[in-house]
Amino acid sequence: MEYKYVEAAPIQSTDQDPFESMMARFEVAAMLIDLDPGLYKYLKTPQKQIIVAIPIQMDDGEIEVFEGYRVIHNDVRGPSKGGIRYSPHVNLPEVKALAAWMTWKCAVVNLPFGGAKGGVKCDPKKLTKVELEKITRRYTANLLEVFGPERDVPAPDMNTNEQVMGWIMDTYSMHARHTVTAVVTGKPRLLGGSHGRVEATGKGLMFVTNSMMKKMGLDPQDTRIAIQGFGNVGSVAAKEFEAIGCKVIGISDVSGAYYNAKGFNTSQALAYRDTHDGALEGFAGGDKITNEELLELDCDVLAPCAMEDQITSHNAGRIKAKIIAEGANGPTTAKADPILAERGIAVIPDILCNAGGVTVSYFEWVQDRMGYFWTKEDVFEKLERMLTEAFRDVTATAEKYDVTMRIGAYALAIDRVAQTLKLRGIYG
Repeated sequence: MEYKYVEAAPIQSTDQDPFESMMARFEVAAMLIDLDPGLYKYLKTPQKQIIVAIPIQMDDGEIEVFEGYRVIHNDVRGPSKGGIRYSPHVNLPEVKALAAWMTWKCAVVNLPFGGAKGGVKCDPKKLTKVELEKITRRYTANLLEVFGPERDVPAPDMNTNEQVMGWIMDTYSMHARHTVTAVVTGKPRLLGGSHGRVEATGKGLMFVTNSMMKKMGLDPQDTRIAIQGFGNVGSVAAKEFEAIGCKVIGISDVSGAYYNAKGFNTSQALAYRDTHDGALEGFAGGDKITNEELLELDCDVLAPCAMEDQITSHNAGRIKAKIIAEGANGPTTAKADPILAERGIAVIPDILCNAGGVTVSYFEWVQDRMGYFWTKEDVFEKLERMLTEAFRDVTATAEKYDVTMRIGAYALAIDRVAQTLKLRGIYG
């Protein structure tokens, strides 16, 4: 399969800055669709960038002040949507990039949402549950005028979970003086969460990758998968690939990577992880290799489901996979894109490949707003239909412009947002 790639001359992207990587792809797609210069300026600029101080009293009585962020990139198509991450490495450029990615991701899947992202600069591993709850509630209270079912709808991200979402929902509801379940997604089901939310991103990754496998004539029975990251996305994807007959030959997490040419029993790997502090370290089901070696395994599908910037200009020339299925946000840098394209490697971009999570978040928001909940079968049937349609739309756009799927996805998303903006007009 041949791909054309056009360099984005005005953007000198690096392998380190996620915002630059996002803008490099945006630049190419904007030129491709001949985006109006005024709309270009509008769509590249985040609508709001909010930094809040989060003072809390720690368990030892000391007062500590944390820094929180929320970036609303765009809300032209509907309420902004995006996760909240807790990490000592959270910074504004990263949150800006992730917010923009959410705008394009929601547009690719044709959801009535814009894009946002949030984060708190903290190390959850060093905080007690009480301290985490205090940080979450104060962060929410500081953003009461930003959040809302019709304004901005958060969700879980790195180091946040359904309990954190429950605290956000409760804090917002206390101030609203009534229960507002639709203010946040990724909640426990008892608080208005949806069936299928946990499996959504990993299952969606399999649906989209399977569509690409069919397009490339790959039989699941003969397809070897390597998965970087064995958290929620990677482990669910591994089970889903195994269920359709694929062989998962590589898995990894922060403790290391493992290779088994005959294929892993993913249930055994999951059971080991769940009984060893959530880590694969010491797993005897395969040969120990490095995470770098996992990325370069001889396989048919490589699914980077860990952190951003894993496939760079330095290792893209050594990738042996036929398909890269981006389960993580931004795992491939802009500088790596032309190298992969030149080598004929099909990259299913993150804004399509991991959009299962935001799609089921949308389902949760819809169910909360109407007060009626679907079965898991309903959720997965709707998820497969929406992602299959999105894959078809992205593929058609990529073929129309004779470009990679990533640039096709960006072109499709930017055009959808731009067309909506043209119809709405600019107030002022």
